[in-house]
Amino acid sequence: MAEKIFTAEEIEIIRKNPYVKNVSEKAITYTDEFKEYFIDEYKKKGLGPSQILKSAGFDTKILGKERVRSVGKRYRKMAERPEGAVDLRKVNSGRPVTKGLSPEEEIQRLKQKIKYLEQENSFLKKIEFIEKKAERKRNQKKNSRSSKK
Repeated sequence: MAEKIFTAEEIEIIRKNPYVKNVSEKAITYTDEFKEYFIDEYKKKGLGPSQILKSAGFDTKILGKERVRSVGKRYRKMAERPEGAVDLRKVNSGRPVTKGLSPEEEIQRLKQKIKYLEQENSFLKKIEFIEKKAERKRNQKKNSRSSKK
């Protein structure tokens, strides 16, 4: 995130841009239309981030050099993805969806969870066994040293 903090006046100027979904003193959320516009301008016309932002009605002096650079970097990276400008945070949340599963799907999910937990228990038992074995060795060494004295 950029270091620049927007003033109330700058926030109002940025908020008026149709390509802005939300703006706070630290961040700007751009619309999907802007993301697509940026990618099109970059791919088809070969324009740089500054030029694209200016043509979209943004004042690059208000945004700051770092934000302009990071917007360019982020959207150029998006342009290379097969999904394009689609926000993947909702799709790849990391947590599997469990609502609306059929009984068979729920059973399958629970079977996988049981298998995982069984493997985890097995692993923990092995660790515990290794730790006890190491403790016994340490105790044997201690006892052999104390008996030699």
